[in-house]
Amino acid sequence: MIKPLVNQQIRAREVRIVDEQGVQLGVIPTNEALILAKERNLDLIQVTEKVVPPVCRIGDYGKYLYSLKKKDKGPKVKTGGLKNIRLSFNISDNDLNTRANSAIKFLKDKEKVRIELILRGRQKGLDEVGKEKIKKLLEIIQTQEIEIKIEKELKREPKGLSMIISKK
Repeated sequence: MIKPLVNQQIRAREVRIVDEQGVQLGVIPTNEALILAKERNLDLIQVTEKVVPPVCRIGDYGKYLYSLKKKDKGPKVKTGGLKNIRLSFNISDNDLNTRANSAIKFLKDKEKVRIELILRGRQKGLDEVGKEKIKKLLEIIQTQEIEIKIEKELKREPKGLSMIISKK
């Protein structure tokens, strides 16, 4: 970030002045502009030098630098994150539809979705039933006319089964 010229650093003969409320005061000599700023206990800040005469603002230099720094950061841009959908082994059809609707919402927001099916105890021996539940969830999502792309295939993990999908 380039710091703007302030007070005595401004070398132009005349400047276009904007006061602290944003009202244009017109083109006046730099000396008069400095006096005007000092009367108000504020600084004369050169906003732009690309025009003749340069545009200067009367205001607090610290606050102006803070606003420039904040503007440089820009808005927070949402990156394609990863959202989790957790299923249990004994999930009912109604709950499966609810989870599918959540996944559809995430996919429409261009998020990746991790689908996890948690297996406990003896359920770990019944992988096929778990795979059927996940396939049923994927069928529900595809009936909503959303084309999905499988980022990571259905895989056995220590806690159960998981896969990652995204929108094509």
